[in-house]
Amino acid sequence: MSKRTPIPPAFLFRHPAHFIALGFGSGLLPRMPGTWGTLPAIPIALFLHALHNDILYLAATLLLIVGGIWAAHITGKHLGEPDHSGIVIDEIAAFVLVLFFVDASWQHIALAFVLFRLFDILKPPPIRYFDTRMKNGIGVMLDDLLAAAYAVLTMIVLLRVRDFFGFF
Repeated sequence: MSKRTPIPPAFLFRHPAHFIALGFGSGLLPRMPGTWGTLPAIPIALFLHALHNDILYLAATLLLIVGGIWAAHITGKHLGEPDHSGIVIDEIAAFVLVLFFVDASWQHIALAFVLFRLFDILKPPPIRYFDTRMKNGIGVMLDDLLAAAYAVLTMIVLLRVRDFFGFF
């Protein structure tokens, strides 16, 4: 199966890893699955923020990352494509991590979303290196975690600039 071959909906329920890796079904959407697949991270993050417990938030994020590595690896093997575009748990887990560092205002969430997707799509160094060389669950997750780091660092800079110049 190629990276863009549509996945039949029944595949989602053939193994628990598929349901997780395919973003609870969001990765089955035919166009822009990575973008659509990132969206489930928002309610997850808002729920975790509402708990007002950073340790619990980070523990849940770590669980998403580790579980996502497992699910992406299994699903990639079953699809015959280690980084099929329908595998979106990496976007979900990485964006939940980004949202840990962002307040819950819709403006900051939207800006974080755009930055994360931009870095995930453009794959600046070293993201592209890992994306092209690591063809397993860890590689699938790692490139999105690096895109998350770029997004968080960019948000920090933008918010500092905003505070310094008084805009946004």
